[in-house]
Amino acid sequence: MAINYLFFYLLILLSIITICRSVKRRLAQNREAARKSRLRKKAYVQQLENSKLRLIQLEQELDRTRKEGLYNGGLDSSQLIYSAPINAGIATFTIAYEHWVEEQNRQILELKNALNSEIGDVALRILVDAGIKHYFNLFSMKATAAKADVLYVMSGLWKTPAERFFLWIGGFRPSELLTILLPHLEPLSEQQRPDIYNLRQSCQQAEDALSQGMIKLHHRLDETRAAGQLGEGNYLPQISAAMDKLEALVRFVGQADHLRQVTLQHISRILTTRQAARGILALGDHLQRIRTLSTIWS
Repeated sequence: MAINYLFFYLLILLSIITICRSVKRRLAQNREAARKSRLRKKAYVQQLENSKLRLIQLEQELDRTRKEGLYNGGLDSSQLIYSAPINAGIATFTIAYEHWVEEQNRQILELKNALNSEIGDVALRILVDAGIKHYFNLFSMKATAAKADVLYVMSGLWKTPAERFFLWIGGFRPSELLTILLPHLEPLSEQQRPDIYNLRQSCQQAEDALSQGMIKLHHRLDETRAAGQLGEGNYLPQISAAMDKLEALVRFVGQADHLRQVTLQHISRILTTRQAARGILALGDHLQRIRTLSTIWS
């Protein structure tokens, strides 16, 4: 009997030792992942600081060139139009977006390798959440940039020409996103299929409402710009009124990005972890292909 108890206690002791080792190993892995994350963040911040310094130098060089051109009579009126000071907010956004694309490419590669390995759902979910958060960061960056120059954000000048061709209020259409992702999400369960269908219907209705609002705003801007007498020298009142209405564009950009964010959140809840991972990978791959198409066409 004593031997049985001793054997039993030994088994318990071995189990505790195994669990402790597993916990220590997991904690070590977490610390290493946190260390690498801090290093990446530090490198990213350093890149932004270096880019900011380069931007300041570029602005100084442009300002000096512009002044030299004015003094030497080397600039005509058309050149003066395009030599306006660089918007610091937009310049910062453009640099940050380049880093965003680089980080997205890295995440796509990491996610692709994870799906081709035997990684567990817990670790895969971390990658999926990081991918979704990365898009949320872009929406936040765009909100700040829209306040600096909403027409720049709406025009899509920060994207490649091929991306601008598919642009809708400064980004992708959520309903089209679902159409692109569906082939990569199969097989879908009987519950998932109607949920995704309903989500797409809701997206289309919200998109139609925003598009109609944009059309109405466009008409109001036309009416405002057309106000006043023909040949009237002072058109500043009309321009000032149009500027007030342009502030509504900032809200439209914010609402469109909010719809994109909500769509990503909902579809992430509907899908399994591996389906969500394939969806994030398909979205990133789709954007990569459009950028590649633009580069090849150029």
